[in-house]
Amino acid sequence: MTDASHTRWATWSEIHAQPAIWRQWAEICDFAAHCAWIADQDFDEIWFCGAGTSAFIGDIIVAGLEAQRGGPTLRSVPSTDLVARPHAYLSGRRPLVVSFGRSGNSAESIGTLDALDALSPDAPRLNITCNQNSALATRGGAETRVITLPPETHDSGFAMTSSFSTMLLTALELFSNDSDPARLSRAADCFDATLPAVQAAVGPIPERAVFLGTGPLTFAARESALKVMELSAGAIPCLWDSVLGFRHGPKSFITDQTRVIVLTGADTPDARYEQDLIDELRSQFPDTKVTCIGPDGDIDLPHPDGPAWASPNAVAFSQIAGTVWADAAGRNVDDPFSGQGTLTRVVSGVTLYKVQS
Repeated sequence: MTDASHTRWATWSEIHAQPAIWRQWAEICDFAAHCAWIADQDFDEIWFCGAGTSAFIGDIIVAGLEAQRGGPTLRSVPSTDLVARPHAYLSGRRPLVVSFGRSGNSAESIGTLDALDALSPDAPRLNITCNQNSALATRGGAETRVITLPPETHDSGFAMTSSFSTMLLTALELFSNDSDPARLSRAADCFDATLPAVQAAVGPIPERAVFLGTGPLTFAARESALKVMELSAGAIPCLWDSVLGFRHGPKSFITDQTRVIVLTGADTPDARYEQDLIDELRSQFPDTKVTCIGPDGDIDLPHPDGPAWASPNAVAFSQIAGTVWADAAGRNVDDPFSGQGTLTRVVSGVTLYKVQS
């Protein structure tokens, strides 16, 4: 359930601005030139790097594009791992490092640049950021290419919304085997088409929530769980897992007051596993609300270009529900940890240590 009061939050506006941003970006981004630059580089692997939500972008991309044949290996390498153990990752390798950053100024974004400077200074770098004045946007030489997203993607709210989705869609377009910027517009059409059903499905504040998926939607589930926990300042504990992995212990998290969201696929083998679990949960936990988001689901979200491309719209439920639930609980949606000093919009408190070459 939604009401006009949510519009006072920048986060609410930023969520709903996503389809317009995607359509505009499809028109103005020179994807062909960026793809040509990538094709001209010398590297043995492609690494997708970021922290938190920006790391989950890499997880979705690798899981979504792994079926492509040929080309270099794709790896999701969280910058939080790379900065902590730079030699373990960079010694003897020459990757194309794709760095994602909303602010582009987080300690791990800067630490990744430091590690590359020390251990692989000539390796190509593609920095995708929402902040034109950031370290990711301004630091680097001939080895670096920068894609700066529209300023509207530089979310002012704590939670990453349009920044997450637009960086993800941009990278999917760049690293898919075929080029079709119209996919961004199709994703926008799906957002608009499913929005009424998403808003109608939000429901009351749950005691806890579970998000499940398969393949790239597993990591969309991870981002969804994070969104609800962030926006509620941890008041709604959330769990995420793969559909098949959930039975192996994590199912113990469910209570009658748990909201379960299953991000489902099309009529493929993975969809049959998803339906089996949905049936099982509804039988074993009849008082637990289970909602399916996907083709012919409770929220009918088509996948015209595959599950990775549908991930931003699958995550939109958690963005909207998290905002509604946080607002109903009296939280500051745009700054959930205001006054606590424990979490900040751009992570603080990280000391970077010099990388020895």
